[in-house]
Amino acid sequence: MALGGTSGQARQPRHDARDDRVGAHYADTALVSGYAASHDGWGPPARYFRSRLHVVDEVLGQCRGGDLLDVGCGPGMLVRHLLDARPGDFRITACDRSPAMIDAVGRQTGQRRDLRLSVARIEDLPFPDGSFDVVLATGVLEYVDVRRALDEIARVARPGGLVVVTMLNPLSPYRAFEWFLYWPALRLLGRVERLLGIRPERRHGVRRSGIRALTSRRLSVALRTARLRPEDVVFYDLTALVPPFDKVARRWTRRWRSHPETTASRSRRGWLGTGYLVAARRAPDPN
Repeated sequence: MALGGTSGQARQPRHDARDDRVGAHYADTALVSGYAASHDGWGPPARYFRSRLHVVDEVLGQCRGGDLLDVGCGPGMLVRHLLDARPGDFRITACDRSPAMIDAVGRQTGQRRDLRLSVARIEDLPFPDGSFDVVLATGVLEYVDVRRALDEIARVARPGGLVVVTMLNPLSPYRAFEWFLYWPALRLLGRVERLLGIRPERRHGVRRSGIRALTSRRLSVALRTARLRPEDVVFYDLTALVPPFDKVARRWTRRWRSHPETTASRSRRGWLGTGYLVAARRAPDPN
């Protein structure tokens, strides 16, 4: 396993309050550990990640192997899965803006000759043009400048290469209720508890995440603008339940773990998906 860094001549990204919140959030080692742990168990996050992993696996089934970049790799759950499920198929490069996340990947995977790690931002990747046959960006576009990120993904992908991106679905009942009702209610409750003198560790609340989600139509337009041709759209983590009721129901209904295909759809049921995946191909270079 090789460890790389960002280019010394890299463009400095424009910083704003949202960018600072995202950076601080994923620099917290306790939150990194909690994020990794959320992939396991029976709650809503575990179902979400299991469903997403299923659709990523399904799309990668068409790919024999090659040089693969996992950008915004987080604590390395997908990297570890690919190393275990597709041994020898991919030469993997994993990068994340958070050194804490990259440290977590190293702990997940150990020393490997077929894995390279790099601390890097998706908006300014330290890799030459046309470096990768496959580029994965799962769970990252919601937190960044999408246009710049897709331009960089297109730059490092080889012509005809496979690009797989995911996005939270802002049109799903679950996300709409969570973002516009449930989370604001928890924050309001936390403020009331603060006025009542309740200790901080016992107060309700939700951190402001910096999430900005696009609809599948808008993301497809952005992909085409970056010379990435969408070929497939799959919605995953289908549910008509909203928080907090989903926490109880999903513990009772556990078929999703053994049959994750039941949690994804390309049909009209897709609007129930809390997230979606778009598979695209890098357009050939102009003559």
